[in-house]
Amino acid sequence: MTWKIRHQGSPEAVEGLTLAQVVEGLQEERWKFTDEIMGPNDRAWTPIESHPQLEEVVAELEHPVEKPFEAETGLDMNPLIDVCLVLLIFFILTTSYAAAQKVLEMPAMSKEKTKPQPPSFTPAEVKKFTIRVQARVVDGKPVLKVEDQTVDQADLLPAIKQWVQRTGKTEMLIDASDDVSWGTLVAIQDAAKGAGVTKAHIQAKPGGGGGKPAPPRKASHP
Repeated sequence: MTWKIRHQGSPEAVEGLTLAQVVEGLQEERWKFTDEIMGPNDRAWTPIESHPQLEEVVAELEHPVEKPFEAETGLDMNPLIDVCLVLLIFFILTTSYAAAQKVLEMPAMSKEKTKPQPPSFTPAEVKKFTIRVQARVVDGKPVLKVEDQTVDQADLLPAIKQWVQRTGKTEMLIDASDDVSWGTLVAIQDAAKGAGVTKAHIQAKPGGGGGKPAPPRKASHP
């Protein structure tokens, strides 16, 4: 019980096929609906689309049933990730900008006699309650001393902390020359704060003239 199939009008035919193989060939588009077929009980060639046993198969292949659209139920995390990245970049830029704006305010000393003058102390009095930090510029580089002991800027915090623990003093006197940069003064005050110093006094220069505006005589850490 085999089937034969041929292209329309062709003298050559493929023989020995089962009905299932014919249907499979139609699904794989090896044959066209207009090709001719002859079943075991047929006496003449018939177009595939007109054969009684293949009409339904051809109709299904010509008009396939469309599957209903199923909406995705999964949670799309892409928008949330995009928002998080934007916020991360914003906070990084904000932090960098705030760090760049960290500047020590150093207003000029007033020359008006009507304003109250800062208290003055003798060297002996100052030495009793403060740790002295000296800052100078030598060959274009800052040179720092903690109680006459030269230290690198990177070792400033442990050096000050050692004196705080040894003497119990929590106030510091900064003796800086006019050519010392504000960045160095900020580094000294930051190291003092980290070492446990509660107040940092900046020594006023006699005369107060020339150069950049003189720094405030006393700066308290919050």
